[in-house]
Amino acid sequence: MRRRTVTAGNLDEILRATAPAGDAQAAAPAPPPAAGGRDHGLRTEFEFELPRGYVDEAGTVHRHGAMRLATARDELRPQIDLRVKENPAYLSVVLLSQVITRIGTVTDVHVGVVERMYATDVAFLQDFYRRVNSEGHTRAAVTCPHCEGGFEVDLSGGRLGES
Repeated sequence: MRRRTVTAGNLDEILRATAPAGDAQAAAPAPPPAAGGRDHGLRTEFEFELPRGYVDEAGTVHRHGAMRLATARDELRPQIDLRVKENPAYLSVVLLSQVITRIGTVTDVHVGVVERMYATDVAFLQDFYRRVNSEGHTRAAVTCPHCEGGFEVDLSGGRLGES
């Protein structure tokens, strides 16, 4: 059996080459949904509000953003990244840069953007990622420190006390 080294650049090529012959049609990308197509109810993007906010080069603070659901490829790609191999803690930076679709007006979210975020915001995004991809929602059960009553809050945005 011949071994192949898989890199992010040739992963698509290898998947096409190893697909069964009958699956050529299945391997082709699905056409975009037609206008007026049905919504199947699967939520794939989640809005969030950062605790501190990302400060861009111009000094503008961006707090609102969106994160999409992770795919298997998103989870696998960081495993072949040399930065992650050298420092496993870098995995979350690479992974977050792949699934965050926008932060404020910044739509080109790359590793450098995530690296420049405050640690508080990165920790928030790591928890948000886990909730969205593991539990399928952004709600968290909390307990009031005064009355000890339990209730749910939505972590996706909005400041406490706002409606």
